[in-house]
Amino acid sequence: MLMLPGCIAKTALDVATMPVRAGAQAADWATTSQDEADRNYGRRMREQEARESRERKKAEEQRRRECRRAGYKDCG
Repeated sequence: MLMLPGCIAKTALDVATMPVRAGAQAADWATTSQDEADRNYGRRMREQEARESRERKKAEEQRRRECRRAGYKDCG
């Protein structure tokens, strides 16, 4: 029986602070932290570098093909 008033007070506190915590959580979900932004930037840069590397490789293969087609021996 002695713990009942404390329990009621705790419940009242939880009910009163719930909207504040929910708002803070929603703001956290809606924003991007600096760590997340850095991680996303790094991912985009790696993908771009990989794409450029594939394009360079494809262009080099095409150049060699055209060189051999033109009759040159050393298309290295």
